[in-house]
Amino acid sequence: MRDWIASRSPKPLAVVADNTSSRRLEELCQAVETVIKGKRESLRHALVAIIAGGHLLIEDVPGIGKTTLANAFARSFDLAFQRIQFTSDLLPSDVTGLSVFNQKTSEFEWKPGPIFANLVLADEINRATPKTQSALLEAMAEMQVTAEGVTRPLPEPFIVIATQNPSEHHGTFPLPESQLDRFLLRLNIGYPTPGEEREILLDRIERDPLDRVSAVMTANELVELQRSVGQVRVDEALVDYLLKIVEATRKHQSLELGVSPRGSLALFRAAQANAVIEGRSFCIPDDIKHLVIPCFAHRILVGTRIAAGTARIREAERILMSILDSVEVPV
Repeated sequence: MRDWIASRSPKPLAVVADNTSSRRLEELCQAVETVIKGKRESLRHALVAIIAGGHLLIEDVPGIGKTTLANAFARSFDLAFQRIQFTSDLLPSDVTGLSVFNQKTSEFEWKPGPIFANLVLADEINRATPKTQSALLEAMAEMQVTAEGVTRPLPEPFIVIATQNPSEHHGTFPLPESQLDRFLLRLNIGYPTPGEEREILLDRIERDPLDRVSAVMTANELVELQRSVGQVRVDEALVDYLLKIVEATRKHQSLELGVSPRGSLALFRAAQANAVIEGRSFCIPDDIKHLVIPCFAHRILVGTRIAAGTARIREAERILMSILDSVEVPV
């Protein structure tokens, strides 16, 4: 695994990050921040997932702004946007699409589902049954959909932003580990402060702030930016640092399941994306350290003695913090 990760950071480095891209990404963050007040860190993590070409899971109570955040990013990147409202009666074909018989031509015609978009919002994903949830697995991992024996590619870029209510809420189906592992980052937004909430109320007196969000970058520019992420240099000392953190999760006595190789690659890619956002062509230790919790907390499985849901995630975050404190940061 170490050799494979190191090979993803070529020695002859092309110029992949510049101040212009960094400034434009800052402008994009500011545009989204006009809608999502006071949540700079959450917005930054969401941008990391998008730039890395990964998928994002937002877990929080209803009404926090999860759906608004996804919509704002779609508008600021000028992406084709589709929203899927996951419910207990949603079918896999409602997500992927199906063939419909055309009486005029006497032939079946393929009707693509909402998954065929650049940015797909899987709203309240854990309210759907596991069978319907699994309809996203192939799309998220391979950027394609196989239905009725035919494999169809998804548009580029393709990003899934899924929202879910805490599993303690009524009518939810916990996501399986195989699906959680396909989300690059997991984050929560949290309640606004009284001052931020006052600003939110006053900002909506005349019209929805989403109407004021315009495109800062195009979909093609995002694709080019995503491709440049793989050229960011990661020193071998940082590769070793990342792998020591991963190995510690696999040996921790309180964890039943440590971080998978897919998780290692996710953190590696997220660290590169964070460097691009900051206008650097190389990674530093903070790129890895600051992304460990949003990248790993949903991937590790805490022992069964800990209650499920929010309590288990908090315990996972506590364990990861202790691991970070115990692993020496490279100089």
